[in-house]
Amino acid sequence: MIIRPIDKDKLRAQVASAKPFPHFGIDNFLEPEFAEQARASLPSFADAHKLGKGFDAVNERNKIQITDPDKFPDPIRQLHEELASQQWMDTLSYVMGIPNLLADPELKGGGVHMTGSRGRLDVHVDFNYIEDRQLHRRLNILVYLNNEDWKEEWGGNVELWDKDVKVCHHSFSPIFNRCVVFATSEISYHGVAAVKCPEGQARKSYAAYYYTKEAPEGWDGKKHSTVFHARPDEKLKGGLLMPAEKLIRKVKKLFK
Repeated sequence: MIIRPIDKDKLRAQVASAKPFPHFGIDNFLEPEFAEQARASLPSFADAHKLGKGFDAVNERNKIQITDPDKFPDPIRQLHEELASQQWMDTLSYVMGIPNLLADPELKGGGVHMTGSRGRLDVHVDFNYIEDRQLHRRLNILVYLNNEDWKEEWGGNVELWDKDVKVCHHSFSPIFNRCVVFATSEISYHGVAAVKCPEGQARKSYAAYYYTKEAPEGWDGKKHSTVFHARPDEKLKGGLLMPAEKLIRKVKKLFK
């Protein structure tokens, strides 16, 4: 095992009372030697551009995703396989109270994520359904693989907001070998604070998402892509820039 032993009962109790939606965080998640191997194996931000897909829009800026496991260095491929193992999914099912979890071998939206200086990811709820495979999205897991000297002032925290995006209840700094898991639902608003690291540095993580064939309790049958929401202090973005970006995406989709 490359994941250090965890107290499942303690986490289950923690999740049961978690606000604003079910979640937990674990520091020193991976065995230290393996965590260092995984961190050291990641490409630089510049090299990652050649391997993955870049994002540079209003809601998601200066970010790269590498979703093809064939392009992962060996330690990252091992992490990918471990997080998709039945043993780990059984642990998540017990802790989060969601039976029959399934991993995504195609890593839709997941894999290696890197966000460079001045990058960001606005507050949002995730897409909730994969149509062609009939899968309901239920959980996100993030494992941070930044350099060990990541500074608090460099930002990049993952924020967990209430359903009205008025109050940020939790803000997890992306420190090395930290893991954050949270339920995805119609109220699980989350985002990444602005990244302010020096040029040449990047916020680096591995992300995976879990699904069920069964619909979540109370699902109204509506399928949607990612839904962004402005933070309380983002008046211009919420009133003008986000609606304009949404319109542009609709037009592009129409012409496709």
